[in-house]
Amino acid sequence: MADPWQQCMDYAVTLARKAGEVVREALKEEISIMVKSSPADLVTVTDQKVEKMIISSIKEKYPSHSFIGEESVAAGEGSTLTDNPTWIIDPIDGTTNFVHRFPFVAVSIGFVVNKKIEFGVVYSCVEDKMYTGRKGKGAFCNSQKLQVSGQEDITKSLLVTEMGSSREPETLKIVLSNMERLLSIPVHGVRAVGTAAVNMCLVATGGADAYYEMGIHCWDMAGAGIIITEAGGVLLDVSGGPFDLMSRRIIAASSRAIGERIAKELQIIPLQRDDATN
Repeated sequence: MADPWQQCMDYAVTLARKAGEVVREALKEEISIMVKSSPADLVTVTDQKVEKMIISSIKEKYPSHSFIGEESVAAGEGSTLTDNPTWIIDPIDGTTNFVHRFPFVAVSIGFVVNKKIEFGVVYSCVEDKMYTGRKGKGAFCNSQKLQVSGQEDITKSLLVTEMGSSREPETLKIVLSNMERLLSIPVHGVRAVGTAAVNMCLVATGGADAYYEMGIHCWDMAGAGIIITEAGGVLLDVSGGPFDLMSRRIIAASSRAIGERIAKELQIIPLQRDDATN
């Protein structure tokens, strides 16, 4: 039987590339910045423009499908995940990088049916790297097959994470003490590229051995989550239990052993779920 979602995936790749061109062009212009939930949670006109372009293009082609987009949610639309085919979109993952012209900025599109990720597309625009993952078909970067490192020894691992956009003293204390606990295991190092999607894709390439974060959203993880699992990696909750796309927390690792070892060290930050009704 033909793959029912292949056409959708091909379209997602086309749209991500088109969105990437808009982002690259915008990097040459003056960038106007607005603030969302904290002084470090930024949004630009380009975020909003790119999301509008992606959603309106998909709506035209697939009018019965649902959407969860970062900027639509910020504007007051809900983010409830149903069984309907749903496109989960982050128009610019790494907005702070974009604002500073730090060269890691991605367009992320995840496609979920019956609450399961079917495919993901992450386009790292400045690097011109197109990461894709399709359930049961493998993960690729610019058509090269991806494979996680398979590292099982935490003391030989390189981790990626982010400091997050919260500037609450209590949250910062937990973020930094978690990092300190992991560093003193010891691990080889901790890196932060500034975009959850690219961090996760780096685990899929084998460049990093695991990524963990709390406080991100479904649109940060939906594109890259399937790229990790199709490259042979695992997704876990920060408690070590099963991964939940709407929980705002993740461990993405090259092996279950490393994922579970990280979970042992993490103090959990209490967060409101993406699908919580206000």
